Amino acid sequence: MAEIKQSIDVDAPVREVYDQWTQFESFPQFMEEVESVRQLDDRRLHWVASVGGRRQEWDAEISEQVPDHRIAWHSTTGDQNAGAVEFLRLGEDQTRVTLTMGLQPSGVVEKVGTAVGLTGAMVKGDLERFKSFIERRDTATGAWRGEIEANTVVRDDVSTSDRR
Repeated sequence: MAEIKQSIDVDAPVREVYDQWTQFESFPQFMEEVESVRQLDDRRLHWVASVGGRRQEWDAEISEQVPDHRIAWHSTTGDQNAGAVEFLRLGEDQTRVTLTMGLQPSGVVEKVGTAVGLTGAMVKGDLERFKSFIERRDTATGAWRGEIEANTVVRDDVSTSDRR
């Protein structure tokens, strides 16, 4: 499994950055190859993307979610992938976003792209577009402040949830 790790500093408070990241259905607005993300419930997502020019679909499950700190996931169908995004408060209005992802590419194009660093460059570009996306806004487009531990929703903060 190939591992990719990229970080970016965003000029926005950690809560705002985290809240925007929980709006998974907005990912196609800044993730270049992602066509759609559908939120199935608090833990499950359905992804559609064009990877190496080939349309792929997969389901993913959030295994850990701690507001303002970390979201971890793993695929349950499709190509094997897993990872985490971490949010580090650098100052009142600055947050470091670190995305670590492991993936098992299945096709020749995906394997070559990963081997020569194209996948890492794509992730870096996605993070740069996320930075622009959040810094241009006055506030996040929504938020889900619930918590997930060991694949179980332990707190569902419905009062601030805009993603259903």
